[in-house]
Amino acid sequence: MSATAVNERLAALTAAGTSIWLDQLSRGLLETGELARMVQEESLRGVTSNPAIFEKSILGSADYDPELKALADEGKTAREIYRSMALHDVQAACDVLRPVYDATGGIDGYVSWEVAPRLAHDTAGTLEQGRMYWDLVDRPNLMIKIPATEEGMPAIEEALFDGLNINVTLLFSVAAYEQVMEAYIRAMERRLEAGKPLDRHSVASFFVSRVDTEVDKRLEGLGNTELLGTAGLANARAAYKAFERIFYGERFAALKAAGCPVQRPLWASTGVKNPNYSPTLYVWGLVGPDTVNTMPMPVVKAAGSQGEVTGPTAADDPTADLKALADAGIDMDDVTDKLLRDGIEAFMVPMQKLLDGIETKRVEITGG
Repeated sequence: MSATAVNERLAALTAAGTSIWLDQLSRGLLETGELARMVQEESLRGVTSNPAIFEKSILGSADYDPELKALADEGKTAREIYRSMALHDVQAACDVLRPVYDATGGIDGYVSWEVAPRLAHDTAGTLEQGRMYWDLVDRPNLMIKIPATEEGMPAIEEALFDGLNINVTLLFSVAAYEQVMEAYIRAMERRLEAGKPLDRHSVASFFVSRVDTEVDKRLEGLGNTELLGTAGLANARAAYKAFERIFYGERFAALKAAGCPVQRPLWASTGVKNPNYSPTLYVWGLVGPDTVNTMPMPVVKAAGSQGEVTGPTAADDPTADLKALADAGIDMDDVTDKLLRDGIEAFMVPMQKLLDGIETKRVEITGG
């Protein structure tokens, strides 16, 4: 691969400390070689998946039909069929990204697979399925996605202590993010005390665009248009301030000295929902060391063709914007509480649609 083939904007973003992960996974991306091409040419360093992504991939194309038929003929249930097809894609993506994992010493090169949304409030069930997925995939560059619900927090700590790489998802509030950082540090302190290696990795997926969608709706209801499009970046920057305070400060110093990696903040939901906003608003506005930006495909393409790194923008001080929002009547705690509830539902619905769609096809194929 010649150097001229590498997208310079995306390479500069990576050099500034923000790893590019793709918020998409499908059989087509794998079999056409597109995912491998993006690793080489667009500085792609990871892949995330969730129930909504698998619903679009599996039901939105005919790529999976031969495997679905074969599994249905074997008498597999809809849930078993989903798990088998998702497992195939996750393993294949892990293999494509393994060179990135090796080259970065395990910092990047991960593929995330999320536990079932129905387990969002089930600590034991989350741990059981997380461990099952870990054993099934059998790749060191897998990350298990666990939502940051009250019941998810102890599962996150235990899974990390067990040695799983964890992508903590559905983070909206800085307060919840601080709990997640503490869970990570406690798990790693326990591993250090137990004499276990500290070479496990974690990211904390902090959602961005959904904050703007909810806050903008409230602002418009209040007749305030001046602050539209400010909440998402301000909330994420407040999270980055918390990250810097914890992981660059005294709280993490002993683990850092022992060789423990930081738990990086990952900017999720980075496709703008408002067409009036720049499609790269949450890319160039959240650049910083030790960060990940998981982008839908259109955002990767947009970032590769417009905008540029202007400095560590994730570290910009959000205080003035957050004060202006509060003064305007926006209760960010209420906003983020609502978004967490909505976020769980937003994954439960496509998961059920996926299972229902697989069941329909299974019945069509087998006749019962």
